[in-house]
Amino acid sequence: MLMIAAIVVIVRELHTLSFHDIRAALHAMPGRAVNVGIACTVLSYTILSFYDWLACRQVGADVSYRRAAFAAFCSYVLSHNLGCSAISGAAVRFRLYRNWGVGSAAIAQIIAFCSTTYLLGTLALIGGVLLAEPGHLPLISTHVPEIVPIVIGIGMWAVIAAYVVMSLRPRVLRIRHHEIDLPGIGTALAQVAVSSADMAATALIAYVLLPHGVPISFGAFLAIYMMSYTAGLLASVPGGLGVFDGAMMLALGHYMSASAILSTILVFRVLYYIVPLVLAGLMFAGHEMFLRGDAALGRKRAQAARRRGEPAPVLAPRPSHVIRESEADFSVAVATGVVAASGILLVVYAMLPSAYAPTGFGGWWLHEVTDCLLSVTGVTLVGLAIGLSQRVLLAWKATIGCLLWAIALVLLRHAPIGVPGSLALVIVLIAPFSSCYYRPARLMSEPWSPTLMTPVMLWIASLVSIAIFASERHLGVSWWRELLHGAREADVRWVLGLSVLLGLIAIGQMMRVGRIPVLPWDRSSEERYRELDHALAELGPRRPNGVLFGDAGRAAIPFLRTERFIIGLGDPAGQARFCTAAIWRLRDLALHEGRHLVFIRIGQALQGVYCDLGLSVCQNAPAGAGTLCCLPQDEPAVRAVLIGDQRRFARRARNTAAIVRRQGASAP
Repeated sequence: MLMIAAIVVIVRELHTLSFHDIRAALHAMPGRAVNVGIACTVLSYTILSFYDWLACRQVGADVSYRRAAFAAFCSYVLSHNLGCSAISGAAVRFRLYRNWGVGSAAIAQIIAFCSTTYLLGTLALIGGVLLAEPGHLPLISTHVPEIVPIVIGIGMWAVIAAYVVMSLRPRVLRIRHHEIDLPGIGTALAQVAVSSADMAATALIAYVLLPHGVPISFGAFLAIYMMSYTAGLLASVPGGLGVFDGAMMLALGHYMSASAILSTILVFRVLYYIVPLVLAGLMFAGHEMFLRGDAALGRKRAQAARRRGEPAPVLAPRPSHVIRESEADFSVAVATGVVAASGILLVVYAMLPSAYAPTGFGGWWLHEVTDCLLSVTGVTLVGLAIGLSQRVLLAWKATIGCLLWAIALVLLRHAPIGVPGSLALVIVLIAPFSSCYYRPARLMSEPWSPTLMTPVMLWIASLVSIAIFASERHLGVSWWRELLHGAREADVRWVLGLSVLLGLIAIGQMMRVGRIPVLPWDRSSEERYRELDHALAELGPRRPNGVLFGDAGRAAIPFLRTERFIIGLGDPAGQARFCTAAIWRLRDLALHEGRHLVFIRIGQALQGVYCDLGLSVCQNAPAGAGTLCCLPQDEPAVRAVLIGDQRRFARRARNTAAIVRRQGASAP
């Protein structure tokens, strides 16, 4: 609704505006104003760094100011430009702080603290401008009695006062099994001051860019800016695009021309959004490249040690040691969105006229077939994105294949080099993370039931129907384009729409997560387990209930079932690159059966993966259990189970020894 209203306002305000007016307004802007705007931008982002620094101090995270400032800059810049800041900013923070060894619960508290800090500053500034400048607020000054904004402003300041009073006696908030330390008085006041100063500095960037002599005070401009920025934030569109601009034009229209307003907004966006986005993108990419290089260096040293016949060196945790599943979450989310967007863009691209004009009947036929196949490939990629979001291995393989196929099709269409280059970049984003996709697809792990195959057959039937429509209408060499342009006819429109819908349903059904294959622990499965690298020689006093094999049987974990737990016995045996997927597959099994996950006798190499599952390494595990890893709240119950197993084993051993002694005494 905000977006539609903003478009209406912009169209109304700019219908008489020309690019010549905008260019003239930009040239009229003095260089000194731009330099001051740059200085205000640096000041704003410097103040912004204290959001995360205060948050890290509050939760007790061992993160330096330099790293906190880096996280704040990257997360806020990317969230400002991507929109949906509650999601995009949180994802970037989780990615960075997880790499630095901060736990998931602490990261959640950091995110909540930063959001609260922003809210406090917003309440302080908006409350202040409602009390001091109620007559300059867009729409409010002409449609609402003056007492209303004053009462609202007093209410906002009352909320801040209540927050500060509560901080006089810091207390601990308990949510389930988590404890959150509420901030003290000094931290609460710092939150209000930092957030208010940050937003005032940001508004100052745009204020100094206003044309000389505009009759508006900074307080009045701050009121307009805060309302416009809040509207853009609520709309959750990238950079508040359209919403922020429309609100600013609506409110500032009484003070200056539309061309001057637009030129101010353009320069403000360049200083506050575009330039920081380039810097943050380069910094974030450099950080990722460092992690990749660090991980590769660690693997190279371990391989060199194995070639020399030496044990792998035991090193302090490397910066890349803790990125495994935070990297998986991040890459899966990126892959899902990028692949879905690529599919939609391929469908749109196939409908656009090509700059290449084919010659001859064969050339036209190939051109139209290419467009048709591009459309089908685009729909397929959108369906595969569903499987990627569920970490289905077949979806990852099929996506790589579809993208390669799409590159070949756009090259046949003589597309500009940027089109196949973009598809190749998508492959680069997805291909290195095969270990993130470990779940079996329903198509490969279950019999082909009517529920599975009916959408597939209906999709094929709809494609055949499209071919029949094309032949019956005696379309020319541009048959595919003529068919799409003929979608105004009801029958063609319904067939095309139904075909797309059935395609998405069919691919979604095939890419759904299938049953997790679990084998009983018998002689055959035990022999398969023993053949893998790093298999445990002794599994403990109790016989395993089953064994879970990973992709193609290249990693396996034997496990025990109790009434409440699934207990994995040791690290997965098998090739190292398949072990992480096997651990997560056992997690899926535990969730499916409604049990909690536990691991015993684990090594150091994969402890980061267990921590990413939310498990904690417990100290002083029962004898024979080795290193124990479980949920913190499950530790007493797990200890009781393991101690019970040890006692039963000891009792059985004593009984066996007694029987042997009696048999020896009775022997002649």
